[in-house]
Amino acid sequence: MRFGLFLPQGWRLDLVGIDDSQHWPTMRSLARRADAGDLWESVWVYDHFHTTPVATEEATHEAWSLMAALGASTDRVRLGQMCTCMSYRNPMYLAKVAATVDHISGGRLEMGIGAGWYEHEWRAYGYGFPRAGERLARLREGLEIFEQAWREGEATFHGEHYDVDGAICRPLPLQPGGVPIWVAGGGEKVTLRIAAKHARYTNFDGTLEGFIRKSEILRQHCAEVGTDFDQITRSANYNVTIGRDEAEVADRLERLRARLSAFMGEDDVERQIRGFKDLPAYGTPEQIVEKLTALREAGMTYGIFYFPDAAYDTESIELFEREVIPALM
Repeated sequence: MRFGLFLPQGWRLDLVGIDDSQHWPTMRSLARRADAGDLWESVWVYDHFHTTPVATEEATHEAWSLMAALGASTDRVRLGQMCTCMSYRNPMYLAKVAATVDHISGGRLEMGIGAGWYEHEWRAYGYGFPRAGERLARLREGLEIFEQAWREGEATFHGEHYDVDGAICRPLPLQPGGVPIWVAGGGEKVTLRIAAKHARYTNFDGTLEGFIRKSEILRQHCAEVGTDFDQITRSANYNVTIGRDEAEVADRLERLRARLSAFMGEDDVERQIRGFKDLPAYGTPEQIVEKLTALREAGMTYGIFYFPDAAYDTESIELFEREVIPALM
């Protein structure tokens, strides 16, 4: 299994209490920590503008600015967003930005991309909130623009939602064939079909049952569009609550609950807490290894892990590095 690490960037209220001037140094330090070893293959951020699940005045740092900064601040780890919303930026502009970041990073960029879902954020920034079918159509058209721009250095595309005419993308990305595309989302009729056609990586449901189901549907779409299912790396995201024993696990979860309770009501807090307790990266190292081993056997070969306490201390990360990663690599 390969391992990616989410960096705290504020979106999940994970920089609360840290002075704004120390946000970037905190993110940079964690990225360099991952970069210095050989356990983490990649570091990741989210592409969002407002905190979740409720918008607050707490900071949320912008993903592609961070991509460029991380590219210049690290040497080894690959850099990704899980995931960029296609409609937040014109896709030709985004292809150009990504090509530049690929050069800054020495060819270490990943392109996580999706249709977008956070309605409050869309409307607040003046993007409206198109129906799901339109958002997915924009995703599909944007991917065609990416591929043409990165393959040929120029794109001409006249679609329903995007129109470019001789738009130049030079220099090309450093990576041959362009930046690797991760299509995120598990929509069974459309999103997974888009992934079957365009993705080198997918990112969907990380529960064992859900992962198996989505994988089989992806396999069917690959057969229909004529791509090799086995050439697509299937990944999932995991919220981590880890402790040396169950009491320590519970204590860490209660600390998270206390932080979130300052910003949202009880129902929202409980939904967030369930997003940790109900996923496979909750428990002692032995419990987590057992659950992730079953997922690895089902074909989940790349996990991206989020530690809600990363900005405050690295004890959870250190325990995961000592006792989980070596058992699964």
